Amino acid sequence: MRRRPTVLFYCQHSLGLGHLVRSFALAAGLAERFRVVLLNGGPMPRGIDRPAGVEIVSLAPLGMDTDGILVSRDGRRSVARALELRRATILSTLVQLQPDVIFIELFPFGRKKFGGELIAMLDAARASASPPLVVSSLRDILVSKRRDQAGHDERASTLSNAYFDLILVHADPTFATLEESFRPRTPLEVPVRYTGFVLPGADGTTFSEHHPPPSPRVVVSAGGGLYGEPLLSTAVAAHPRLSEEGIAMTVVAGPFLPEASFKALRAAARGRAGLTVLRSVKDLCGELSRASASVSQCGYNTVLDVLRAGVPALVVPFAEGREDEQTRRAARLERLGALQVLESRRLTAPRFAKAVQEVLTFHPAPVNVDVDGARTTAAILAEMRGLT
Repeated sequence: MRRRPTVLFYCQHSLGLGHLVRSFALAAGLAERFRVVLLNGGPMPRGIDRPAGVEIVSLAPLGMDTDGILVSRDGRRSVARALELRRATILSTLVQLQPDVIFIELFPFGRKKFGGELIAMLDAARASASPPLVVSSLRDILVSKRRDQAGHDERASTLSNAYFDLILVHADPTFATLEESFRPRTPLEVPVRYTGFVLPGADGTTFSEHHPPPSPRVVVSAGGGLYGEPLLSTAVAAHPRLSEEGIAMTVVAGPFLPEASFKALRAAARGRAGLTVLRSVKDLCGELSRASASVSQCGYNTVLDVLRAGVPALVVPFAEGREDEQTRRAARLERLGALQVLESRRLTAPRFAKAVQEVLTFHPAPVNVDVDGARTTAAILAEMRGLT
């Protein structure tokens, strides 16, 4: 029996949940054609389904704060000790698997702080008897406000040219292209291919027409929730104003919202009619399809859920530190008439309440983009490995 080709998939989620959710969807798509082993570099949240048919190797969990500083997500280990353990696990897994494909999420266009373990893996892979295909996996829009953006882009281009065989951009090029957020002096010599957006369970599904419930209900969410507390607490503070207008609210905290913050939200909501605080929901898109409006940040996965549900949406883009990816995505979608935007620096309870009342009368323009990215990614890799 012929051995299934193996993909070694590296994912490091650092601030939110989006990278892991997209990686799980991609891994599930790849598993239809490949054996997939996923190196998970961050904490594994409760309430998220692991992809069927995918083997997961959890590394000592690390993350980054909004200033780009590495932090340990395991109080038993320092950052230095975690890095040491991670490199050993990565290299031993590489030797054991001898993969046909190494699939790396974001690097070298991001994750510079994890470059040591990744370059060590790529050097070891290149020295093997049968070097694997090496692929970089990117979202639609990259961060472009780093202190030395020109140097960052140049380093990413030279590393791509030295180590990578293919760059996959998980976006529809009619919405965003790599060149818009990546401008190195040295041109990329590596092929760049667009897969369409990656939406778990989409399978090419088109976006639906929204049918609001008879009584107004707003769903407020913040992705993984690690940095969602300002939005969530403002929503709870604004609820009395909205309740006077007969507007109910469901707040979805996210698995990474610190427990103390979650308990504070629950305490503030206790006894209030029409206000529900949940840790997580199984299907955010389904929840939005049954709501009158959505309020959220503007991450890759949340936006796709919003667009797919066809729900009127207000977004408050995460913009701490030098993060500008969500702000740029939000501005693009606002120009298309797909949603409304409230800047995080203007976030107060009165403004939140007013913006929610306005979005309830908003009729979003449809944005039809390719969301078959997981299946297309698997087809591209199969073609490059001669499996078609």
